[in-house]
Amino acid sequence: MAPRTFRRVAVAGLTAAALLGSAACGSGFDDSGDEPQASSGPAKLEILIGSSGEAETKAVRDAAAKWAGESGNTATVTPAQDLAQQLGQALAGGTPPDVFYVDASRFADYASVGALEPYGDKISDSGDFYESLRQTFTYDGKLYCAPKDFSTLALQINTDLWTRAGLTDADVPTTWDQLTATARKLKAAGQTPLAIADTRDRIGAFLVQAGGWLTSPDGKQATGDTPENVQALTYVKSLLAEGLARYPKQLDAGWGGEAFGKGKAVMTIEGNWIKGALQNDFPNVKYKVVPLPAGPKGKGTLSFTQCWGIAAKSKHKEQAISFVEAMTSGAQQMTFATAFGVMPSRQSVRDQYTQQFPADRPFIEGAEYAQGPVNAPKMDSVLKDLDTGLNTLATGDPKAVLARFDQNAKAALGGS
Repeated sequence: MAPRTFRRVAVAGLTAAALLGSAACGSGFDDSGDEPQASSGPAKLEILIGSSGEAETKAVRDAAAKWAGESGNTATVTPAQDLAQQLGQALAGGTPPDVFYVDASRFADYASVGALEPYGDKISDSGDFYESLRQTFTYDGKLYCAPKDFSTLALQINTDLWTRAGLTDADVPTTWDQLTATARKLKAAGQTPLAIADTRDRIGAFLVQAGGWLTSPDGKQATGDTPENVQALTYVKSLLAEGLARYPKQLDAGWGGEAFGKGKAVMTIEGNWIKGALQNDFPNVKYKVVPLPAGPKGKGTLSFTQCWGIAAKSKHKEQAISFVEAMTSGAQQMTFATAFGVMPSRQSVRDQYTQQFPADRPFIEGAEYAQGPVNAPKMDSVLKDLDTGLNTLATGDPKAVLARFDQNAKAALGGS
């Protein structure tokens, strides 16, 4: 089973429909004329999080208690059983928590209907957040919320299998051509070279390396069917067709990290969440992490992140912003990093992070050239259909997959 940490958050269809439908009918979250103004006195904040486990829950509760003690407010932190469903229902019902985790893949849906308070630039030194993360949480030119932390993709190499196949550091691939050459050596040695998940959340990195992406930077136009993206998918197809790469299901694994941990592939493409998963499930695997090989247009990876959302309907926006300010300070983010393995979203503590976690350097350096998720509302079904096309890429037509995406995306974006 893939770790919960990196799995995309998807709101249940009924909840999403209710959320978006309420705005379409003229009763959206931006109809805030009758909402009471934020008070400046003590407040009782309700915080809803999607916790990865006890370590994260405890860390956030400890940080909230510290803020409350210093500010004179109170903050109740509730780990959701199903964050997407609970948050969607609360927003649609008009009774949202004051502060909550917002996944990047869901952000545009919430922002587009006025569910979120656009407070991002009120956070001290908001320019310290990595630019790729700022862009992820920018909608219609406004930075809506402060990035909480982030993950990126890198290449993991099983060093024992690598050595057994007769490979050295000189074989570590830094370009697509080198990846192909190295993979062929591994295959000749009887190994499966690469395990890669069959979705846009992994294959999409190749689009970035080729200079492409699925939508325009403002999220308003579909840009799937381009020469750059066709080149990228054609390359991935060549790896699959030649047996140089395999999808996890072909290796009897639920995700790339499991295939890698079981020794069924020498390399995999995953995020920094793989560290904890391997420690827990495959503690004897020896491996190293390197940047993803560069494509025709240079380095590229994907970022996965969440922000601290503040409800547009919160009665305590001033205190909520103060709470987020505390949660996103460099010192607090380093505390979170130590407690449950996330990477800080502030550039100012990057050196401190890499000194404390040197093996994670390729992940955090990836922030400089990372692409966030599609930043547009009403795209769930379109993106799921794209994944369906990628599932059969080994025998499919890359251009047809991308053309279908564009057709579906234009319909969704046109109605946004």
